Parts: sequence; C-alpha cells; structure tokens
Amino acid sequence: MGSRRCSSAVVLAISVVALLNAAVALCGCSYKRIFAFGDSLVDTGNLLYSIGNSASPIKELPYGMTFFKHPNGRVTDGRVIVDFYAEALGLPLLPPSIPEEASGQFPNGANFAVAGAIALPPEYYKTNYNFTMNAPSNLDRQLASFKKVLARIAPGDGATRALLSESLVLMGEIGGNDYNFWFIDPRNPRETPEKYLPDVVTCIGATLQEVINLGARTIVVPGKFPIGCLPAYLSAHESKVTDDYDELHCLKWYNEFSQKHNLALRQEVVRLRSQNPGVKIVYADYYSAAMQFVQKPQAYGIADPLVACCGGNGPYHSGACNNKTKLWGSPDRFANWDGLHMTEKAYKIVADGVLDGPFADTPLRHLC
Repeated sequence: MGSRRCSSAVVLAISVVALLNAAVALCGCSYKRIFAFGDSLVDTGNLLYSIGNSASPIKELPYGMTFFKHPNGRVTDGRVIVDFYAEALGLPLLPPSIPEEASGQFPNGANFAVAGAIALPPEYYKTNYNFTMNAPSNLDRQLASFKKVLARIAPGDGATRALLSESLVLMGEIGGNDYNFWFIDPRNPRETPEKYLPDVVTCIGATLQEVINLGARTIVVPGKFPIGCLPAYLSAHESKVTDDYDELHCLKWYNEFSQKHNLALRQEVVRLRSQNPGVKIVYADYYSAAMQFVQKPQAYGIADPLVACCGGNGPYHSGACNNKTKLWGSPDRFANWDGLHMTEKAYKIVADGVLDGPFADTPLRHLC
C-alpha cells in the first residue's frame, strides 16, 4: 500500500514537472533572442561603455543598488523593463551591443538602446528649429549597428531572416527624449514639439518597417509614459494656476501631449500591420500601466507617486541623483527613481502588464 502511494506520488511529481516545463516553454515561445532599441528606459550599459572615463552619476551608487548591488549602466536602482521580458522568456539579461559590436556573437540577442537617445537625427532639429539635441544616439545609428551585427552573425538574406523569425524585437520606448530635451527647459515654447511629433512617429514607423524588411516577425512597440506626472516635469513647470493640474496633481497639458504621441504611434502600428500581414506588432500601453501608480498608489505600496526616491530637497525631490544626494527611502516605496526614470519595482509592474495584460493589445505570453 505504502509503495503504491509512493509510486502515485512519483507519477504526480513527474506530471507536475512536465506541466511546469510546458508552461516555461509556452512562456518562452520560440523566441531565442531579443533585439532592443531605445533610450535610457531600455539601455543596459551602452552609454556607460561609450562615455569611457568621463564622469557620470550612473557610474556610481545608488544607481544599480537594488538588484545588481553595483552600477551597471541601467538608469535606475535595478532592472529595466527589457530585463523582465528576457526573464519571462527564459533568456539571460540582454547585453549592451556597443562593447561587443565588432566581435560578439550575441546568442541571446543584443541591446542597441543608448541612454539619452532620440528618434530623429540631431541634424533635423538643428535644420528645422535651430535647436541642438545633445543626444549620444538616434534610431538611424542604432539601426545601422543592428544591421552590422546581423551581417556578421547571420550573413546572407536567408540566414538573417531565419534568425529574426525566432527573435523578439523591442522598439523602444524611443522618442521620449525628442520631447524631453525641449520641454525640460521651461523657456522653450511648449507648442513646438507638437509640430515635429508627426515626424518622430514617422521615424519610428520607418525603422519598424526596415526591421520587418530584414525579417522580424514579432515586434513590441511601447508608447510614452505620462510625462505630466514625472517629478522632473512637475518641478520644471510648476504652476500657480490650479487648472494646469488634473485631480491627481499631474500636469494636464503634458499628459495630453503624451497621449497625442501615443495615439499617433498606435495609428502607425495599425498602418504597419495592414501592410505587413503575418507580422505580429504589439502595442505596449506604458501610459496606462504607469498611471496605475498615480491612481492607486496604496495598492502598490507607494507612499507618493509624484516624488522621486533619489534627488534634491524640493517638493518633488527632483534634481541630480548621485552618490552625494539623498535617498528618501527604500526604492520599493517609490514609483519614480530620479525624476525622469522609474524604479525597478515600477518597471516590473509595467512589464507584467505587458506580459500578461491588460497593457498590451496582445499580451506577450499569449503571442503563441
């Protein structure tokens, strides 16, 4: 009797393991790699490598304090959203591309994102608006690096298409700095970015189409976060006019701008889907995902969603975050890290909402 129970228990245990393995395989689908483009919301070390010996706060704690326990090139206290996508798909954390661009094989993919990157080339802003965008990268440069890597690790059209058909491509978030670099100086007329918003979205769309032409079959396209709720914006554009704020004390005009960008981007995604049947293009609603923290902070253990964890003494704690400024508490009590970037905790919640819903028109775990 006892041995029969033991045998049944063994069979049950084997069945459970088999089911778990099947679940992991389902979560991983057939994606063997992730290739990512973007800015500081995605970068896993490219800017850190690129600046060499130059001083930068991201070279020092408290950046990286939560998960890695040391600075690692991510512009937050720990992991960024793409890290959680990789973990969910059973892949290692994505390496930055620039250090190994000339020789790396990138068996699990590569991250071309660079903190501070913009979508459009800097020359566009100089020519059209006499404005200097001091950006270390843009989509054209990231796409060129991507093509260079593909030509080495999968030479020939057939090999490139085969490799990309089993890869997940993350296109951003990108475009945020095209607006941030303008908006963050309150002396700049805020209406100007509305004029170039269509060109930013067109640039993202053109890059998406090029990646599809190379052979990509699954692409995630994130929208913008609600910038009117960011401590850096709340500090830079502090107003005595009550009507400038919504009921959550976010800046209405800037959140409406984020929504305009996102609407245009969603329309571009719809257009690309219609022109590329068979390609899965997923829109990730980062705006709604981030608004959770502002609308119901208590549900996430967040004390105040409109203040930064690391920064200065102002009402929103906005200001430089470095090894000399103050940490206002444990990062897991904050949604915002340094005024512009979110905490690891917030990034994980956003990632979960894209992986499992409801913040993706097709949750990533349901793609296959």
